[in-house]
Amino acid sequence: MVADRYPDHLDENTFDSGLKGFERLLRASVVYGANAAGKTNLLRAIKFAQEFILSSASTTIGQYRYTPFKLSSSNRSKPSEFEISFIQNGVRYEFGFSMGPTQIEKEWLVEYDHTGARARGRLLYERELVAKTKEYNWKFSAFLKGERSVWSKATRPDALFLSTAIQLNSSQLRPVFDWFQNKLIVIVGGMRLNEMMTLRLLDSPQGKERLLPFLKEADLGISDLKIKRELIPQSGPGVIYPSSGAMLYQQSANSAPSVVTITLSHSSEDPKAPVDIEFGEESSGTQILFKTAGAWLNVFDNGEVLLFDEIDTNMHPKLLCFLIKKFMSSKDNPRNAQLICTTHNTSLLNQDLFRRDQIWFVQKRKDGSSKLYPLSDFKPRNDEILERWYLRGRYGGLPILPEKES
Repeated sequence: MVADRYPDHLDENTFDSGLKGFERLLRASVVYGANAAGKTNLLRAIKFAQEFILSSASTTIGQYRYTPFKLSSSNRSKPSEFEISFIQNGVRYEFGFSMGPTQIEKEWLVEYDHTGARARGRLLYERELVAKTKEYNWKFSAFLKGERSVWSKATRPDALFLSTAIQLNSSQLRPVFDWFQNKLIVIVGGMRLNEMMTLRLLDSPQGKERLLPFLKEADLGISDLKIKRELIPQSGPGVIYPSSGAMLYQQSANSAPSVVTITLSHSSEDPKAPVDIEFGEESSGTQILFKTAGAWLNVFDNGEVLLFDEIDTNMHPKLLCFLIKKFMSSKDNPRNAQLICTTHNTSLLNQDLFRRDQIWFVQKRKDGSSKLYPLSDFKPRNDEILERWYLRGRYGGLPILPEKES
């Protein structure tokens, strides 16, 4: 998500990192590739790293999920390494760890100082397993404050020091942990955005005023929406009744659940007589956008980083383009939320929409591993029709199908 030095769409598609001497960052990137090429595994790896960081201090060794690359005999017993670079509260960090079958092999955290003429990385801590002694060699920087000895002794071999230190109240490492907990969202493996967030938004005083313009901009012909709430004695939260389009909603565990019925008003040939349509009668695309609108707006409000696998599922190309353009807009995305999505929708391969450093491909190698590379490697012309040349195989990332015998 670091921008190359292209002038194309500089003000819309990129933003200043806020760090002295550091490059501009991309607002969105899209990843293409054949089925089983590795697109989903890219997001699964990030999702795994996030979950492990958030839970390893309380995860038992029986829940330790080591999944090496199985298609290479030389790699099946080697450690898997994860490293993520990010900016939190105006500070740039690099956090990484390497894990083997039963324990952490290495873990490190680097903090960058951008106040001088050059950015300087300082290692806050590092632990590395020594093969001979089966003990960890610990390194702590003077910049890391707190009960470092207590935290390191409390860290299990199959847990992360970061997770343990947070559990033991490290305030200095809290921003790093908070980024993974509050800023990073990974939608993968059939997951969906939280559909209840739209109903929560409509529960707020200005909720309708925020939601309605978002729906109108998507060009769904919606002119108004009406909400009807009916309290019910007992029910569970988040259950959807597709037959009627009504939704069960419970604001909190202690509040009474209610049935929420949504009616959307559409413009008709008579501008003075809009037509009301029950939510259950709307198209699947309209229903999906409505249910997820609260989550999309929340991403923009909080400047989150959203990774979305197969974002085009059940979504019209124009609607997908609308959402991507929201990320590209400094007006709609003032907190610089970022989107990384995988898709098979080739209509997005357009240099009027994306810069060449925003388009990536995944290609499966002969040994079954995956290679991730950007369109910028091919140095396409500014007038090159990307969709055509992608489908012709110029950039790779396509399935290799057997030729039909004549």
